[in-house]
Amino acid sequence: MSADPKWDLYPSFAAVMALGNLSAAARSLNLTQPTLGRHIEALERDLGLPLFTRSPQGLTPTQAAYDLLPYVQSMAAASDALIRHATGEAQEDKGTIRLAASNVIGSEVLPGLLTQFINDHPRIQIELATSNRIEDLLRREVDIAVRMVRPEQSALRIKRVGVAEIGFFAHKDYLAQFGSPKSLQELTRHRIIGFDRDASAEKIIQDLGIDFDRSQFSLRTDDDRAILQAIRVGYGIGALQWALASRWPDLVPVLPEVILVRLETWIAMHEDLAASFRMRLMFDYLVGTLSSYFAGGMAERAKWI
Repeated sequence: MSADPKWDLYPSFAAVMALGNLSAAARSLNLTQPTLGRHIEALERDLGLPLFTRSPQGLTPTQAAYDLLPYVQSMAAASDALIRHATGEAQEDKGTIRLAASNVIGSEVLPGLLTQFINDHPRIQIELATSNRIEDLLRREVDIAVRMVRPEQSALRIKRVGVAEIGFFAHKDYLAQFGSPKSLQELTRHRIIGFDRDASAEKIIQDLGIDFDRSQFSLRTDDDRAILQAIRVGYGIGALQWALASRWPDLVPVLPEVILVRLETWIAMHEDLAASFRMRLMFDYLVGTLSSYFAGGMAERAKWI
């Protein structure tokens, strides 16, 4: 290594790795393409390593680039956390909060819940990361996370908010046309919206004792949002959270006595963030509203069994 690379070189490297070419990466950083190219060349020179091979088709990352990427991502996460902390005074309800949640909770549940919060605290800005990847709270990739599994890391403040019960649902028009199955065996003769490559979902089906494999699904996807939409338009029968399905009167439980899985749900944040007023506000708000959300789902199922 000939010199210590400047920090402003690393975001350029990360952008090229994420977007695959100089022009797209330059646009994302509001830089010119020649400037970004010089950043990459300077980083390679300072590190003494070739990070990309050049060809008429563009840049191809070397193994050294893949080895470096996790460290750059950690640096970027720490930088973002520092900026979020600096945007608001510790004891004021202003600044930025970065939340993480699963695709379906993040897209279908949190926006509605967060509306009242932002009405009450308009000086707070929210960044919402919707992904089924478990964000790393300890590395400060996010401030607060909604997780469908109990966090096991130390140095976290966690609170259980309920259980997401997953059952079968279909649109009333589908059931009017094809009938409602009365048993798991009858279910296998319907248009099923099922998993694609999710091994955990395959195990759930096996544990229920259903003689069914993915080749028999009429629609295969591991995207919970796609499953929800397919059920809502009457494609077939699929799995949903009871709390979520109860929001649409046209969705009808199928075999309501069958629960595919119960997912304990937790709110988590790094314990150091408890010193921040806005973080405490959001943490406590999510505990209250999500507890009510999941309790409502369990109450709805109780009406059917």
